[in-house]
Amino acid sequence: MGALDEPLTKLVGDRTAKVLADSLKLRTVGDLLHHYPRRYVERGQLTSLDELEIDEHVTVLARIEKVTLIPFRGRKGDRLEVVVTDGRSRLSLVFFNQGWRQKELRAGAQGLFAGKVGAFNRTRQLVSPDYQLLDEEAGSDAAQQFAGRLIPVYGASAQMPSWKLSICIETALTKHLDDVGEPLPAELRERHDLIPLPEALELIHRPRSQADRERAQSRLRWDEAFVLQVALAQRRAADSALPAKPRRARAGGLLDAFDARLPFTLTEGQQKVSAEIAADLATEHPMHRLLQGEVGSGKTLVALRAMLAVVDAGGQAVLLAPTEVLAQQHHRSIVEMMGDLAEGGMIGGSDLGTRVALLTGSMGVAARRQALLDMACGDAGIAIGTHALIEDKVQFQDLGLVVVDEQHRFGVEQRDALRAKGDQPPHLLVMTATPIPRTVAMTVFGDLETSVLDQLPAGRSPISTHVVPALEKPNFLTRAWERVREEVAKGHQAYVVCPRIGDEEPAAPAKGESRKKRKAAEEDFEEVADLGAASDERRPPLSVVETAEKLVKGPLAGLRVEILHGRLAPEAKDEVMRRFAAGEVDVLVATTVIEVGVNVPNSTAMVIMDADRFGVSQLHQLRGRVGRGSAPGLCLLVSDMPAGSAARARLDAVAGTLDGFELSRIDLEQRREGDVLGQAQSGVKSSLKVLSVLEDEEVILTARTEATRLVAEDPELAAHPELRTALESLIDEDRAAYMEKG
Repeated sequence: MGALDEPLTKLVGDRTAKVLADSLKLRTVGDLLHHYPRRYVERGQLTSLDELEIDEHVTVLARIEKVTLIPFRGRKGDRLEVVVTDGRSRLSLVFFNQGWRQKELRAGAQGLFAGKVGAFNRTRQLVSPDYQLLDEEAGSDAAQQFAGRLIPVYGASAQMPSWKLSICIETALTKHLDDVGEPLPAELRERHDLIPLPEALELIHRPRSQADRERAQSRLRWDEAFVLQVALAQRRAADSALPAKPRRARAGGLLDAFDARLPFTLTEGQQKVSAEIAADLATEHPMHRLLQGEVGSGKTLVALRAMLAVVDAGGQAVLLAPTEVLAQQHHRSIVEMMGDLAEGGMIGGSDLGTRVALLTGSMGVAARRQALLDMACGDAGIAIGTHALIEDKVQFQDLGLVVVDEQHRFGVEQRDALRAKGDQPPHLLVMTATPIPRTVAMTVFGDLETSVLDQLPAGRSPISTHVVPALEKPNFLTRAWERVREEVAKGHQAYVVCPRIGDEEPAAPAKGESRKKRKAAEEDFEEVADLGAASDERRPPLSVVETAEKLVKGPLAGLRVEILHGRLAPEAKDEVMRRFAAGEVDVLVATTVIEVGVNVPNSTAMVIMDADRFGVSQLHQLRGRVGRGSAPGLCLLVSDMPAGSAARARLDAVAGTLDGFELSRIDLEQRREGDVLGQAQSGVKSSLKVLSVLEDEEVILTARTEATRLVAEDPELAAHPELRTALESLIDEDRAAYMEKG
């Protein structure tokens, strides 16, 4: 074990080490050295207090403006209120029964104050914050420490404020900087003019100037980009060595018969992407391709043509969908598109046809048994389903292609279990309806070839989007419901989307609950980001049940209104969607269960309630449910958030463009990238600390080229032990399993 792998107990003692581990997940000397400052402040440069977020742990540099000791009325004790300022805004610091602090917290003093931002009487405050005064006597060690240079401000916690963390890091730098290895090859550092890693670590924590900080960050960006790209290059090399059965469509077969029946011509983009997929399927190594594109660009049609090609070649294909509603929608639309080609071996079915099986977690016993039999014996060339497809009892005769819709909605183990059902690794096609910027796709899905559909099929109509400020202009909301009635009067239909199902959300399923109950719980879960104001200043998000009741009794009285959410029984969900698609329902009040895959061309209007509680990309997906026919679409984003707020800015961005790629950039800029190796899947903290997959495109591109060259020359990194160590540190056992399973 190297010096950087030593537990922090040896460096800072048991008590401090426990706090670092529990609150910040820092357990080794290496973890501590790679915990970089979030930002830097200069003496005299105060923190902008009006940007503080409620519930965030912060460290601010501010000047004390006022100190007041207020005795409690009718009981013992007092409250010390300290007002600090940045010259424009103010922040209240509150201490209970600590009047003695008046002696050191004096007006005019400058200091670092750390705590969790709360609110009282709509005023931001820190309760009993930790602090470090900087305007103390010249002999003070703390003041000397921060004098004359940039002050690092670290991601900290209530138990470990930034300056205490800084002291721990200073100790680690003093004792262990010489133990830091050098993962980047010398010739690479020389080619790109990068400073050594020990120097970079010292400068990131102890910068004397902004130039020092920039030199350090430039080197550390390269470490993150290069090590990550080496991992992905190894993955690509390993995948290319695996055997797979080539799957080529035969002339005059099922695919040709399907194409001949299409009532329209494929777009140029669909033809190009289909050719790329066909070329991949014809190779003796597994295809690993990401298919992404705009809402309504025809990804499902392209995927279906790939599945038909595999069936033509004697294999089977499976389409994995994240929800029962989407699985049923895919099954219904694919069977409709195929016609008698989906009735292979059945009376009236085409001789060229196959069967399309549907399998979900809550199907009846008889239907489930028939679907399992059709898949096992090979009669069903195409299987569509949810997580139920992954169960052990599901078998295929010859699985050749796995299509995963919305990959981020599935766990790694689930995808891997499905791919393992083939005798040889099946080809893999991942679809996402969320457009991903090029560098993000290359980093997140670096082991996948990427195809993009950015051209909408003929016949799609434009969608106009408007923000409805419900509190500022209540008459706008009234007009929104009038617009819905107008669309219905024209013979069209509408969606109303809410963030929540009802007043009471179900508890997480207990261990040992039945599969059916667990499946229902999965359907219930609605992942909605509350990106608005603090929770203690807002009403609860609007629910489907409550909103539908109010609409039926109020502005939409007389219209046929139905509800749809994940907690409904599967039969009820399918029946609601069937009736809506048939035009028997005027307005569907739903959760985000309609976010992807739902295709009702007659729907022209959508009203999204509490729109600020949804992410940018999610809003883009939702509005993609309208404008799918010949009539233009209308999307109204209802929000209580005031003009000028960050939440309203996001909604204005969505209203301002239909370009999903541009919106995805905005979305990522606002919520940051997360862990490109699958943070949500592996449960480990983010591997990206200084690299931005949006801003550092040139570094990522160059690192990818360098990594590919190095792995081709030295696949096992035998000549680069320090790089191998860095790779093992970045990709622990959980992440390694994640990447292996893909």
